[in-house]
Formats: sequence, C-alpha cells, structure tokens
Amino acid sequence: MNKKVVTFGEIMLRLSTPGFTRFVQSQNFDATYGGGEANVAVSLSNYGLDSFFVTKLPKHEIGQSAINHLRRFGVKDDYIVRGGDRVGIYYLETGASQRASKVIYDRANSAITQMKSDEINWKKVFENADWFHWTGITPALGKNAQEALHAACTTAKELGVTISCDLNFRAKMWTQEEAQAVMKPLMKYVDVCIANEEDAEKSLGLKADNTNIEEGKLNEDGYFNIAKKLKEIYNFKAVAITLRESFSASMNGWSALLLDEKDCIAPIRSSRYEIEIVDRVGGGDSFASGLIYGLLTKNNSKDALEFAVAASCLKHSIPGDFNLVSIDEIEKLIKSGGSGRVER
Repeated sequence: MNKKVVTFGEIMLRLSTPGFTRFVQSQNFDATYGGGEANVAVSLSNYGLDSFFVTKLPKHEIGQSAINHLRRFGVKDDYIVRGGDRVGIYYLETGASQRASKVIYDRANSAITQMKSDEINWKKVFENADWFHWTGITPALGKNAQEALHAACTTAKELGVTISCDLNFRAKMWTQEEAQAVMKPLMKYVDVCIANEEDAEKSLGLKADNTNIEEGKLNEDGYFNIAKKLKEIYNFKAVAITLRESFSASMNGWSALLLDEKDCIAPIRSSRYEIEIVDRVGGGDSFASGLIYGLLTKNNSKDALEFAVAASCLKHSIPGDFNLVSIDEIEKLIKSGGSGRVER
C-alpha cells in the first residue's frame, strides 16, 4: 500500500510578471496556482505517494480551476470543502541580480479564512494516513484557520500520524508577537520541524548566533545550536534547517542540516549547491516534500536529507510554484553533482 500523506492550507491564484519584467511595466500576467501546502502535495504525488490536499474553495469556476490544476498532478481532492466567495491571489515580480523579487498578497476574506473547524471530518481525513504536513502560513490566515488546524493536529496526534511543520514566517501576514503566541502552543503536536535562516527567530523566538542573512553569511554552529535548542524545548523527533546563502536574487548557495532523534551530538550536513535562480518561490516547499518523502522511504536520515536538498536545488530552475522533477532526476543530481549537460 502506498504511503498516505495529507497537507492542509491555502491554494492561491498566482499572477506573475513574464520573465523579469516589473509590475509597473508588464502588460500582462502569467496565471497559475500555488501555495505552501499545495506545493508539497504536488511534489509528494509526483513521487508516487497518495497525496491529499485539504482546503476550502469557492464553488465558482476559479475555485474549480484551482482544483483542476491540482488534479493534473495527481493530488487527491476528496476532502476539499466547497464554499466562500473568493480564491486568494498573490502577485509575483521575479527579481534578478541585486533586485529582489517582490510578492503582493490579495487574499483577505478568501474561502479558507471562512472555514469552520467542524466542516471537515478529520478522523476520516487521517484514516490510514502516515503523515500530516502544515506550515506557519495557515494559522497566519486568522482565527478560523487556526481552529481548523488545531482540530487537525489534535486528531492526527490521537491517530498516531507523524506531523511535520515548516515554520514559514510571513511578515506581511502577521507580527512576530502574533506568530509566537499561536505557533509555540502548536509545537507540542509536531514531530518534524522545518525552518530556514530566520523562521526559528520570528516564529519561536530563537536566533542563530553570528549570522547575517542579508550578507549571505551563515554560521553553521549557530544553526546547529538552534536545532539542538528546538529539539530540547519542543521534543521534536527531527529538526531540519535550510541554509540559504543569498549572494544576490540570481545566485544562492543552498544546503541544509538535520538533527534527528538518533543523533543529538552532531547534525547531519548535506551537500552544498550553488544555484542560478529561475524561480525561488516554492523552494522551501520542495525541500519539505523531499524530506517527507525521504524520511518515509529512505534507509537513513542522511539519504533523506540529500534527497530533500537536491530536489529543492532543482526546483529553483523551474518557473511556477510546483517542483516538477522526477525521482530519477533528483537521484542523478545527487550522484553527479549536476553538470547541466544536455541529455541526448
């Protein structure tokens, strides 16, 4: 039987300027769909798992279009609630060189913000499930989403489902104080915590020492100490931290570390990739989905981490939110280091 994975969050209409054009100069937008947990669901389906995405979407054609987009990639929509008036939108301007990418949200009063916790039968959702994933974006959507998420986490924990959370702090959605008031109590349900250079600080109040993400400087010992503190404070089974060295909007260093329940002395460190970015949106989600797949199917944590980092490295070369790469392509990158030679 295939592993069953469930994700819960918002899928949005993504309107991006073509190429590297700016909002003020573009005459049109490229339209697609995306969102943290939806991105993870697509990747896990692509890897051959039974992937279910839970959300609320309007009954009108745009809501149906979002569902159809998920279906294209094999994501199961059995538990999607229909209702509400609008699909959230985000606008993306892709940066280049020293000009950063920009995101503008238009998601107020979207359907998922109107969701009531009793609209979903979570026991049915998690029947025979192996894994449940959510991100810090979902509780940032407001009280209704927080209550639904709490019900989901409570039920998943009762049924013995492994729960992962990507902290994913979004400054445009809530303050650090608001985030910590909500996120800290939810950590007692989480088995696998995923964070980036600043999420632990913004969402949980733990800062890495001697690190300046604006200058692309990372102190690995500082992040190991953060992982160790997270594990000790919240009793996580595993903590993964992605390490992004931001040299410019076009060039990043990319790697990660993992501290799991088997090893509290030293973290597992991944290979490091230098990536020229086509689209970094969804990069963290592709890491999370790769890690989930790796932890469910690989023989050891090191292999799981290498799979996650390589999968995410490849995502940065693909326009759109979704990571449309195969397991074979990821494994080939792990073995070769990625020369980029034409395959004939």
